[in-house]
Amino acid sequence: MKCKPSTFLFKLLVVQCLALVCVAKDFDFFYFVQQWPASYCDTKQSCCFPNTGKPADDFTIHGLWPNYNDGTYPSNCDSTNSFDHSEISDLTNRLQKDWPTLACPSGDGLKFWGHEWNKHGTCSEDVLDQHSYFEKGLELKRKANLLEALKSAGIRPDGKYYSLDNIKQAIEESLGVAPFIECNVDTSRNHQLYQVYLCVDSSGSNFIQCPVLPHGRPCGSKIEFPSLSDSNEEL
Repeated sequence: MKCKPSTFLFKLLVVQCLALVCVAKDFDFFYFVQQWPASYCDTKQSCCFPNTGKPADDFTIHGLWPNYNDGTYPSNCDSTNSFDHSEISDLTNRLQKDWPTLACPSGDGLKFWGHEWNKHGTCSEDVLDQHSYFEKGLELKRKANLLEALKSAGIRPDGKYYSLDNIKQAIEESLGVAPFIECNVDTSRNHQLYQVYLCVDSSGSNFIQCPVLPHGRPCGSKIEFPSLSDSNEEL
């Protein structure tokens, strides 16, 4: 039985797509997300300091998340490439300092890092292997140096309230790109500086203007920048 021309052309197109053309783009950019530990801790859920001890009063990494320009994102992309601590053993000390877990009960970070790699990192594995993924996160934190950018503008983690616009401006003037600021609400219903989203190109190397903003919790015009010494940590 002969194929109709339309059927034949369709099958030919499918073969060509599989062989050459129809290669889906994995993702368009990354969200690089840093969190302020004192704000994470100052909520109803509280926090637990990691086994390595109380983190410094500095931003810590939450994640490096592949995203699409339409606002959606891939996740859990390769179950055959699960987190393997031995792949990043040389980065452990730096990760414990700059990418610590704050979840309860206290941990060594492995569960947190495993979650970030399995859910997000596997979706960038064509660009970054496991070691490169975590190393890029550490490099981006150093490059961003958010706390120094804010301190240079007179914005310090002292429990005082600062203008949201001034916080955004300080970061943009330092990095050349606009951040997205997410706030939490503490038990007294105060808005606090919680997370800073920066967008990074698909190589994981350069900060870029965000193609689309995330759907984080909004902030008021004035937000608190709390000190970790005043936060609510569970023992």
